[in-house]
Amino acid sequence: MTTELRRLRNYINGEFRDAADGRTIDVINPATGEVYATSPLSGQADVDAAMEAAAAAFPAWRDSTPAERQKVLLKIADAFEERAEDLIAAEVENTGKPVALTASEEIPPMVDQIRFFAGAARLLEGRSAGEYMEGLTSIVRREPVGVCAQVAPWNYPMMMAVWKFAPALAAGNTVVLKPSDTTPASTVLMAEIIGQIVPKGVFNVVCGDRDTGRAMVEHPTPAMASITGSVRAGMQVAESAAKDVKRVHLELGGKAPVVVFEDTDIDKAVEDISVAGFFNAGQDCTAATRVLVHESIHDEFVSALAKAAAATKTGQPDDEDVLYGPLNNANQLKQVSGFIDRLPAHAKVEAGGQRVGDKGYFYAPTVVSGLKQDDEIIQNEVFGPVITVQSFTDEAQALEYANGVEYALASSVWTKDHARAMRMSKALDFGCVWINTHIPLVAEMPHGGFKKSGYGKDLSGYGFEDYTRIKHVMTSLG
Repeated sequence: MTTELRRLRNYINGEFRDAADGRTIDVINPATGEVYATSPLSGQADVDAAMEAAAAAFPAWRDSTPAERQKVLLKIADAFEERAEDLIAAEVENTGKPVALTASEEIPPMVDQIRFFAGAARLLEGRSAGEYMEGLTSIVRREPVGVCAQVAPWNYPMMMAVWKFAPALAAGNTVVLKPSDTTPASTVLMAEIIGQIVPKGVFNVVCGDRDTGRAMVEHPTPAMASITGSVRAGMQVAESAAKDVKRVHLELGGKAPVVVFEDTDIDKAVEDISVAGFFNAGQDCTAATRVLVHESIHDEFVSALAKAAAATKTGQPDDEDVLYGPLNNANQLKQVSGFIDRLPAHAKVEAGGQRVGDKGYFYAPTVVSGLKQDDEIIQNEVFGPVITVQSFTDEAQALEYANGVEYALASSVWTKDHARAMRMSKALDFGCVWINTHIPLVAEMPHGGFKKSGYGKDLSGYGFEDYTRIKHVMTSLG
């Protein structure tokens, strides 16, 4: 007996469509390793149709009032709440994440973030009108940039889609959004929900692979390209967008340092850091996976962290005792395993270090100690449930190690010394510094990095403003 595969489709100009040439991609549930759906492998014709629809819808959406756009976004938030169970089911098939954690840790923030941007639509700020030259009045207008080409990742398919479309729509832009080829299901469901609320062409979803994304970015219609993904993908987007001077918004990789000083409450720090490192199988650009510990407490900390890892559980989505599910795909399992297989002789695996089971893409909570600053696993993003531990002697060395990577997205400092926490927060070269915590996010505060972690901000008023352009209007009083 064969089970009929679910058929996912693009959403373009208010209707669902197959790829113009009929090509599809198999979609695999990472908790089982089995195909459960097919998704369009969209080509140039599909991208052209979506861009044409978004461009046609833009003038009316741009000219809508902030109050009108706010009302639409609030309706979307309400609809997401009403369809929460359906969204959770789609996301769990996408990712294999635990059902309970998806319900508690993703749906509420997503809805809150949409409502935040609904409010932001009515709170654009700028320089007041005034006479900066005698006889002339200057006005600053903030306007939407136009059509936005957006590419979302596979680690948080639903939430990252929200981070993309909510500020763009709030500012008056229209959207063509591409989900990852491994996680299209929840985004296609979002299109079904949003399509009942927004005018046709305002929100479009095109499924496909990296070539589909490239076609979107290279298309002449979008005024802005936004991507959450790998550094390599971000560099390719920036290079492609440069050819016609598109605006680019990049949220790329991370290698967050977690700096633990000798006065830290070890038990509390280990508890919080292990959760922040292993949550979502470590598939988070801000995950607490690079721990730097003062030499005086290093051994005690490593021992406690290894015990915490051993007590952390991964497993199937319906198991309420698990902290995280599988890695997203076979390639990611191979990448994470490769980092452990290639560890240098001086490294020591304190916990985990192996695949769990032979069904799906599960990997054990892993702790590795004895590492040096130039080791591959320190310098490169693993994007898996692997926490590394290094020892440092003093504040200066801690900063040297913390800043000594190409990524600069997030970081944290663990100490009871307020002055030291303030010094570290100033000196750490990362877009976010948490003190005695790691990973909480709120809609009101910006998220985004420096260096090879990209540029532009998600969330907050800063993220909203990224989707606007500034125009100076000057008029004579004579």
